[in-house]
Amino acid sequence: MPLQTPYLFSAAMDVEPAQEALFNEVYDQEHVPLLLRVPGVIAVARFRAEPVTMIIGGERKTIVAEREPRYNALYELEGPEVLTSEAWARAVDHGRWPGQVRPFTKNRRHVLYRRLP
Repeated sequence: MPLQTPYLFSAAMDVEPAQEALFNEVYDQEHVPLLLRVPGVIAVARFRAEPVTMIIGGERKTIVAEREPRYNALYELEGPEVLTSEAWARAVDHGRWPGQVRPFTKNRRHVLYRRLP
């Protein structure tokens, strides 16, 4: 399904290995469902980075993105104001995420993309 909204928000990060199972459990079972209830959040998809092998200039290459976060969640948003709303603020600081997961994340990157016309 094509993107439905003009904005895509990326929240990428690594997590300490000892907390990885809890990170994935809380992200999938608590964090994403809470954020999907925020007005203006249309969809969320999570990804884990993998090496990519592709043909570039007629040559087969394997690329490993060093220093890039391992996990990335992509959020389809109606607009950038969603990220500063009260509903967003409540959702990101609810449940086990702020106390039991966020302190163990690192190499965090947050990027907002606007779709080109």
